[in-house]
Amino acid sequence: MERTKGGEALSELLLTQSPQLNRQQEVYADHRPGSSPATGVNWYVLWTHSHCERLVHDQLAAKGFHLFLPELEVWSTRGSARHRACVPMFPGYLFLRHAIDADSYIEVCKARGLTRILGERWDRLAVVVDREIEAIERVLGAHRSVLAYPYLREGQRVRITRGPLTDVEGIFVRMNPHKGMVVLSIHLLQRSVAVEVDCASVASA
Repeated sequence: MERTKGGEALSELLLTQSPQLNRQQEVYADHRPGSSPATGVNWYVLWTHSHCERLVHDQLAAKGFHLFLPELEVWSTRGSARHRACVPMFPGYLFLRHAIDADSYIEVCKARGLTRILGERWDRLAVVVDREIEAIERVLGAHRSVLAYPYLREGQRVRITRGPLTDVEGIFVRMNPHKGMVVLSIHLLQRSVAVEVDCASVASA
């Protein structure tokens, strides 16, 4: 699926939350996943154009929809000055909790800046399980520093993104949560070698 620039991974350490983010948690505290008794209420993913997450959030929130836009604080450089800025935890995405029918689907899709709701069609939308959203809410509520981390699978082809091996590609093998190996192969010889890498220094190829 083609992604906008808003879907790029963050490259810097994410810092402790600001008061603005703390207020965000108070807003979401009364809407924990699973708290709604309504039948058919699920978490859905809204995919937005680059830097339109807040625009989409505010439009739909004004219409009474329940949105979750997890945000974090990062160091940003503008010219020679560094300052802190709030950015989406998942650039290009935010979450909607609702019982979607045809009418509400159309209403959501009217939001300016929205690309689409993830899924095949309005009655076959992709659902995020409650416990995954709850985990993110708990992380935000704990006021801990968070590091953007690549989503990698065993056997996935990856590219090293920094250091002396930048742009080297191979197959990823995880050793532990923070370390892995990239396997490089000469297929004609049917031989391989492996180099240890920091999981944060590789990305999907």
